[in-house]
Amino acid sequence: MKKTTLILLIVVVLLIGVTGYLYWIKLKKSASLDQSAIQNAGDAAQKITDSATQGVLPSINTQSNPLENAPDINPTSKTNPFSNIKTNPFK
Repeated sequence: MKKTTLILLIVVVLLIGVTGYLYWIKLKKSASLDQSAIQNAGDAAQKITDSATQGVLPSINTQSNPLENAPDINPTSKTNPFSNIKTNPFK
């Protein structure tokens, strides 16, 4: 009686292990397929966006700064006569 119960328990544990392993492999394959589908959808959306905006939007120059050569019109920057004096407080 004990021997048949032990053998039955081992068979059940092995069946659960094999079933779990096969399910895990199936789940792993479906996850990789989902990632590739998402990547393909993103690439298709990018192609559609590129073709839709081609020649419509102006090119944006990120290096240009319109205020790069702006004049200094702040009146308070020239009011302190001691702004160029450096003092060492530890001397």
